[in-house]
Amino acid sequence: MKLPILLAALLAAFPAVAAPDAASKDDPAPRPGHAYFTPSEVHSTGSVATRGGRVSYQAIAGTLVVHSKGWSDTDPIEAAVDGDKDKSDDDKPKAEASMYYTAYFKTGAPAAGRPITFLFNGGPGSSTVWLHMGAFGPVRVVTADARHTPAAPYDIVNNDQSLLDASDLVFIDAPGTGFSRIVGKDKDKAFYGVDQDIYAFTHFITQFLSRYGRWNSPKYVFGESYGTMRAAGLALALQQESVDLNGVMLLSDVLNWDFLPDDPQVNPGIDMPYVVSLPTYAATAWYHNRLGNRPPDLQAFLAEVEQFSTTEYSRALIQGNDLPDAERQAIAQKLSAYTGLSVPYLLKSNLRIEYGAFQKELLADQEATTGTLDTRFVGATLDPLSKVASYDPQGSAIGAAYVAAFNTYVRGTLHYGDGVQFIEGIPIYSSWDYKHAPPGSDRALIALPNVLPDLAIAMKQNPDMKVMVNGGYFDVSTPYFEGKMEMRHLPVPAALRSNVEYHYYESGHMVYAHQPSLLALHDNVADFIRRTSAVR
Repeated sequence: MKLPILLAALLAAFPAVAAPDAASKDDPAPRPGHAYFTPSEVHSTGSVATRGGRVSYQAIAGTLVVHSKGWSDTDPIEAAVDGDKDKSDDDKPKAEASMYYTAYFKTGAPAAGRPITFLFNGGPGSSTVWLHMGAFGPVRVVTADARHTPAAPYDIVNNDQSLLDASDLVFIDAPGTGFSRIVGKDKDKAFYGVDQDIYAFTHFITQFLSRYGRWNSPKYVFGESYGTMRAAGLALALQQESVDLNGVMLLSDVLNWDFLPDDPQVNPGIDMPYVVSLPTYAATAWYHNRLGNRPPDLQAFLAEVEQFSTTEYSRALIQGNDLPDAERQAIAQKLSAYTGLSVPYLLKSNLRIEYGAFQKELLADQEATTGTLDTRFVGATLDPLSKVASYDPQGSAIGAAYVAAFNTYVRGTLHYGDGVQFIEGIPIYSSWDYKHAPPGSDRALIALPNVLPDLAIAMKQNPDMKVMVNGGYFDVSTPYFEGKMEMRHLPVPAALRSNVEYHYYESGHMVYAHQPSLLALHDNVADFIRRTSAVR
């Protein structure tokens, strides 16, 4: 679905460049019909009290303009030379994006010794309001844990878990989301796809490094959800622009889409989604007390389930219709003990559990549905007769709080966005171009995308780059065990495998929505940055 955007109104939205260290007023917008966006920035100052001490910072809310692949910086000159002559569709301006960011720079910190981290959520089609207002920005919104957050007013508080104690931060909204906008010929095709998206972020980051003199800073990318696919792709794409990263941080990762539990039943013969999802189903049943004999230690229990999942369970699935009845019954019994689902239901489902069906079935006797992003959350089942869950109770529980808090903060504190709609997300998941050209291929493959080869090549070419994998035990959208299995299949030599580290939390997809997990996530990420940015 395309979003109706009026070009003239859009161009009026972006303020002109401000003088350094000064709060700026919006200058008059470019004339209606002007073909090219203008970079913008609005400066302000602030400070945040972290557990490591108070950090004073300069905040910059602004935009940078990136273009679709094939654009040349001489294109505007040629367009001006052509004047107002009649143009065919082929002569229309090429697509471009005005990408919004909020940057925080520690006051007085020399650029060469100060790490900088580029952060983004995923979707595809999501803004970065979640990481900004829930995890690492200088302020965060307070939401209820594992239940619906009451309606406004919401509390916006100092974020003592802000990552500013370890790194400068740049929160980036993907093209078309947040305050980012796209325009031009075939604009959707130009930016809404795996490789198109990686290309846009690559050129945003290289522009940013030049604009703010950060080429010699230790550099990191932090991606959540689909943003992990972007982050892994960026590791190689940035190398091709002569930018080596110190580290890549992944939260709730999805690098190989053949592992995803999204509708695996329409792809018979691909059983890995069921294998990687099972430990999360077990964790969820454990959390909601749906196990007959609830183990006291969650981590030890999940290690047992992981072992079963990659041995007996996977061997049973790969046999397909040839699995003997006695073995089928035995596997169903074990699955029931781990998931809390009945043996008859598991036999009827052919031992393969769709995550939407699990959400709906686990608490069916209560007419309740668990969350998708975080199965600790529970909501009333909308349709008790449906096969799968029809909504995500966590999204309903916290979404309004995040959007309201960001709108309040960006307009009132950062002084950005007057008269412009903030777009939390856009519905492009189903129309996204998922074709990806992996390293060594001369074309995009007709297959589900897999950026493990990109990350592997980047690690081989930059053997000092470290990778951090984070996940929540209660996330069925990108199961935590999926991240482990992806890295087990990362094609790198044994000497580089130690460059990957893992951290898991008793939370969901948005690990930071659980306060104790936010504290642990901050400490792990800050430690990762400090260890990998130290002068060698």
